[in-house]
Amino acid sequence: MKKLYTYLLSLLLLIPSIGFGQISTSPTFPTVSDEITITFDSSQESSLGTFTGDLYAHTGVIIEGNTEWQHVIGSWGDNTTQPQLTNNNDGTYTLIITPNITDYYSVGNGEVVTQIAAVLRSADGAQQTNDLLIDVYKDGLNVSFSIPSDNKMIAKNEALQLEVKSNISESLSLYLDDVLVENTITEQEITTTVQSDISGSHELIAVATSGTEEARDTIHFFVRADVLTGDLPTGIIDGINYIDDNTVTLSLYAPNKEFAYVIGDFTNWEIDNTYQLKKDGDYFWITLDNLTAGKEYIFQYVIDGTIKIADPYADKLLDPWNDQYISSTTYPNLIPYPTDKTSEIASVFQTAQTAFTWSDSQFTPPTKEDLVVYELHVRDFVETGNIKTVTDTLDYLERLGINVIELMPFNEFEGNDSWGYNPSFYFAPDKAYGTKDDYKAFIDECHSRGIAVYMDMVLNHTYGQSPFLRMYFDGSKPTADNPWYNVESNFENTDAHWGYDINHATLDTQKLVDRINTYWMNEYHIDGFRFDFTKGFSNTPHTSSDPWGGQYDQERIDILKRMSTAIWNVKYNAVVIFEHLSDNPEEKELAAHGIMLWGNANHEYSEASMGYTSDFSWYSWLEREWDSPKLVSYMESHDEERMMYRNLNFGASSSTYDITELNTALSRVEAASTFFFTVPGPKMIWQFEELGYDVSIDFNDRVGKKPIHWEYQDDPNRKRLFEVFSALIKLKKEEVAFESENFTLNTNTVLKSIEINHSDMDVRVIGNFDTKAGEIDPNFSKTGTWYDYFTGQTITVNDKNAFIDLEAGEYHIYTTKQLSVPDIKSAPIASNITISGTFREDETLTVDYTYTDVNGDLEDEESSIYQWYRADDAKGTNEAVISGASALTYTLVRADRANFIRFSVTPVAKTGDLLQGETIYSSYSEEIAYSTGINDILNKELRLYPNPVRDILHLENLKQVNRLQLFDLSGKAIVAVNMPNESANLNLNNLTKGTYILVFEMEDGSQLSKKIVKQ
Repeated sequence: MKKLYTYLLSLLLLIPSIGFGQISTSPTFPTVSDEITITFDSSQESSLGTFTGDLYAHTGVIIEGNTEWQHVIGSWGDNTTQPQLTNNNDGTYTLIITPNITDYYSVGNGEVVTQIAAVLRSADGAQQTNDLLIDVYKDGLNVSFSIPSDNKMIAKNEALQLEVKSNISESLSLYLDDVLVENTITEQEITTTVQSDISGSHELIAVATSGTEEARDTIHFFVRADVLTGDLPTGIIDGINYIDDNTVTLSLYAPNKEFAYVIGDFTNWEIDNTYQLKKDGDYFWITLDNLTAGKEYIFQYVIDGTIKIADPYADKLLDPWNDQYISSTTYPNLIPYPTDKTSEIASVFQTAQTAFTWSDSQFTPPTKEDLVVYELHVRDFVETGNIKTVTDTLDYLERLGINVIELMPFNEFEGNDSWGYNPSFYFAPDKAYGTKDDYKAFIDECHSRGIAVYMDMVLNHTYGQSPFLRMYFDGSKPTADNPWYNVESNFENTDAHWGYDINHATLDTQKLVDRINTYWMNEYHIDGFRFDFTKGFSNTPHTSSDPWGGQYDQERIDILKRMSTAIWNVKYNAVVIFEHLSDNPEEKELAAHGIMLWGNANHEYSEASMGYTSDFSWYSWLEREWDSPKLVSYMESHDEERMMYRNLNFGASSSTYDITELNTALSRVEAASTFFFTVPGPKMIWQFEELGYDVSIDFNDRVGKKPIHWEYQDDPNRKRLFEVFSALIKLKKEEVAFESENFTLNTNTVLKSIEINHSDMDVRVIGNFDTKAGEIDPNFSKTGTWYDYFTGQTITVNDKNAFIDLEAGEYHIYTTKQLSVPDIKSAPIASNITISGTFREDETLTVDYTYTDVNGDLEDEESSIYQWYRADDAKGTNEAVISGASALTYTLVRADRANFIRFSVTPVAKTGDLLQGETIYSSYSEEIAYSTGINDILNKELRLYPNPVRDILHLENLKQVNRLQLFDLSGKAIVAVNMPNESANLNLNNLTKGTYILVFEMEDGSQLSKKIVKQ
């Protein structure tokens, strides 16, 4: 489930239009030269409910001759640039336009302001009003209706409250249908009521005079006709019913509502009693005829005079806010929204549509045991962000080998830029991704390639645009008589509820759910569903003791079983997957009913990939004691952090092995995937996981748009990861052994193995997830020949308990049956490093190693990288690179004494996609010894001259000498010199003539002496 939608909520909460009672101004008739105080009263049928937080204004002005906002201050959602209203702490907020409209909005010369435009929003954008338009008046006489709003609907003989205000009038008159209702010459305000028993539209005119000057304001109200009853025609279902090329019957289920009208192109967007719907119990309906075949008609319902909605079952919607941002490439010839006729989302019907021609009658969906699902988000998968381009990428997905594409929610969601977990209309594909036929063409093409298509469906909640919500909504929450929603969520934990909670216990909701699922299977040939946050499909309260609703819930189980059975009654082989993630007893029972369940293995596989201990065993359906493989496990999903991001930022390392290095990080995902796809049971991968996508889920906010990196395919190491995924998927789908029910996961240490036994072949998967070498017992089931799947090489097993050495990150799949070797491009490999020579100062060491390349490429010996290292001990303490030591030979020097030496090689091939292999290290040498005996050194290498000496005595090659002392024959010390270097000059000019003894104190504590004659 999604945790936050903050970034897109600026358009999520669709609010009924604000009435005049909520907005007042001082002065009452503001002009462009006035300072204006705008007061918003949230208690007056407030669209913000009981809101008491900070309010900000997204505001501009309307200029004469232009309906678009001009001179907008700041940008949407930026609280630092947009005006904040003052909270008066009594339910009202004020905004002061100062010093005047012209200066406040930086209105240009010659521009005539007719209205102030504003949307008031909460600080986080999660709540907002609709557009507020405040008239700006010219200087002089003015008059205006304060209440009611224009086109107010009332019943026959219902009293309609009126309030008319003027500023400098000498006479103020009110007319109803040209008949004087009231006149005053003493007041500049009229407050009264009017009524009528004549149905239809009526005109109200306020006239103010001052001397010879006159001002008028005109509004209308509508008196509805008596509701007509009539039996709903046979066979009519909720929504749009196409009778023939010229006739449509509309049906609306609306319990507890009194009346409903339809407005649209065919009514000139006016309320007309001819288009009042007939009532049949809880249903309202109307038949429209004389329609033009093939023409798109735009329409809405008006319920009880105040609620305006699109048809909840429409398959095409028009959005006044977001359609303008949909490109003509994505949705050609999109019919424009009637901006000057209505507001809110509108629905479309069209008779005589050309039916889509399907070609998938021979499609057979993959078996559940072999499912490899590719979860895909259209917006973040292709640069165009449309489903047509995804269709064009199916070659890529077919090469990968997946057999299911699971599209993240694509029924109409709020806004254009979304993960889709904010559904608004359930029967229309979202236009942000393409047309109805584009979606159908995509599914048809998938089926032609043997790929099933699953739909991610969100039935736990909606946000504010859903017509099912808006029909029964008090401005802040669903009303108690809403047939489909709970008034409050049953989760005490606010992180576990989103938007408005759907009540799955009602028969009305269950009927709607079945209608939704059936529609997508029949109309779009959807092969299955992934249902979001199914833990929420219950009214059982979940308190702090069970904040995520994981404990056993019988009501929830019954609801979910019922829904699944209803799906299979329509399509027997449809796949039903739940994002449930509850305690095992409940999931076990659901699985036994035939339901598949998500298994979030992201943490465990990520930990192993990063080099830390974890255990994969919970992603074995046998470990959970389920009756069959219904666990759809995944290492990544849309909801989880990317493994490569974790590897590159948090991977472990040793002195020679660093998981935060790109190619090593990619190889770790290879190892993890080897232990993922080979576990029997269905699997899911997240888009671009197969290329090592390494952008954090929190980049540009959690649900924000992510960069698309198709260029990853040009990186040989990322391409290799794709090939490994593809090879493993092929192995899983084609080899029956990976459907075995006799398998064991030994994965609770960094050295991991999987044992699979089957009549067709036995399999052993081994891997080292440590950062250092280790050995593992694969527990071979048989002696004899075993085959390495990735290389085709064989090993002979003589002892079932044979141990195998594994370098850090190394992995293998061994089988008892010889399989085709997958075509995976590999880098060259260096191995078997040996160092020959004497480990003693002044001796020369020589390296030999084995170079192999499965592609048959020869080594580029001039480019292969060699390096020698020095450390304090054989554990590598304080290891340092030896400068200049980058050849296959190295002569040990004084600095190496008592240290330990090792060597590394990075092999480089002359040709191929992957030229450079991994760096391989030798073991540490034994301790480096001093040069041969001290007497030999002094006798063979020491140079001491001249002797006899007159003044300067030169000494050279003083290896292993720590200190010199010069004594006279009585034993008195004359000179003492510490020896940091291998040479010295002693000035003996001041000594008297005679014989002296020069004593050499050696590093090993021994001493040696030489006679010196001073002349």
